[in-house]
Amino acid sequence: MSNCKKCGAELAPAAAYCSVCGVSTQQEKAKHNQKSVGYTYTPHPHIAKRKEHLPVTIAELLPRHGFLERINAFLAVKITGAVGTMWCAYLFAILASISLPEAISNGTGALISWIAQTFLQLVLLSIIIVGQKVAGKASDKRALDTYKDAEAVLHEAMQIQQHLAAQDELLNKLTEELLSRPK
Repeated sequence: MSNCKKCGAELAPAAAYCSVCGVSTQQEKAKHNQKSVGYTYTPHPHIAKRKEHLPVTIAELLPRHGFLERINAFLAVKITGAVGTMWCAYLFAILASISLPEAISNGTGALISWIAQTFLQLVLLSIIIVGQKVAGKASDKRALDTYKDAEAVLHEAMQIQQHLAAQDELLNKLTEELLSRPK
């Protein structure tokens, strides 16, 4: 049984990664194998950048400079948060209903005007904001899931590279044996 070179944890037989710190246990072997077949793996520069940053969140997009920009963004987020609730939609529906009897008594034109200008604008505003917040959360979750999927695909690709390096080593060994046999 061997130990991890980074953290010293005991490694399972033929383990590709340390279960404690996650470091590849075959990096040195893979480097040797890559050199032996004339191939040197060069990771894409985006891989290192990707490890430094998680997907962007809405909070990170808020302005950080300028006092007035920060105040405006803060107020916009707070007001949107307050108006974008179903409780606010219920409150607006009650508020709009106060003027309903007057709209009914003034005839069809006034009733249609009340529906379009008062009820729909007040109530639907809050409901649309609630829907946008739900859609935004779903979008953020999809972005994070996509990030995690990319991380998993990258891990699998690295496993494939290690597997190919091991095959290269075996093929080189077999080739050397075949070439060293007397004819």
